[in-house]
Amino acid sequence: MENYPTSLPPQAQQQQPGLEGQMTPEPVYIRANYKGSEKLQGKVALITGGDSGIGRAVAVHFAREGADVALSYKPEEQADADDTRALVEAEGRRCVLLPGDLRSPEYCESIVTQTVQQLGKLNIVVSNAAEQFVSTDVAELPHAQFEDTFQVNFFALVRVVQAALPHLHAGDSIIATSSINAYRGNQQLVDYTSTKGAITAYIRSIAQQLAEKQIRANTVAPGPIWTPLIPASFPPDKVAKFGQDTTLKRPGQPAEVAPAFVFLASEDASYITGQAIHPNGGEVLNT
Repeated sequence: MENYPTSLPPQAQQQQPGLEGQMTPEPVYIRANYKGSEKLQGKVALITGGDSGIGRAVAVHFAREGADVALSYKPEEQADADDTRALVEAEGRRCVLLPGDLRSPEYCESIVTQTVQQLGKLNIVVSNAAEQFVSTDVAELPHAQFEDTFQVNFFALVRVVQAALPHLHAGDSIIATSSINAYRGNQQLVDYTSTKGAITAYIRSIAQQLAEKQIRANTVAPGPIWTPLIPASFPPDKVAKFGQDTTLKRPGQPAEVAPAFVFLASEDASYITGQAIHPNGGEVLNT
């Protein structure tokens, strides 16, 4: 097993969702001994929030399994996106970069169109992009912030899926990143947690609609994972204790989450739809 860090130095970033290159230590995006087995050979995936964190890990794992990838990300995260593209290309796969704002319905449609135009098709949609803001008083939570969080975390998923469906066929897959918070709540992340609950319900619902087309839809619901969103959201003292309250007594790494996406995107999960996988360090949830 990898010797993953059990504690983190205090740190903070001033922008959402943060930059991977500014984290100490940088997240582990793939295990050194991870061996691809062509589970996704010839597939094309579109990954929102694909520049860093879980998105980067998914992109590199997909590439090692034989897929080409397109990455959606915010323009200010170009440095992270460039690094992820280099990692994907080092696996011998193609990588298309699609910077923009997921709040824009036109952009959500365009990333699907550009993926198909540049990579020839679309088989896997991964909706992973998210933002979160700490708020300790729900009575004071700004409506504009609530709406903005839903635009990025939830409505972008809906728009991308709607744009992607004409290109998806039997055996293809939709995977959304939910959260442990959708199942247990989080008093400091009310708007973020609400979007994750909406994502979970949406995926369960469309899985039933799409079953007759043999298109599967599932979620991955991580616990505390060391991504740029963490130092960009929480104060340094909380970052230093991040993940230590789990059963495994440490934060998880993106490399420990991405294989769940590989599984759900592959034929290994051909009998799984409308479900959630929970890489959360040991917490038992009522799912």
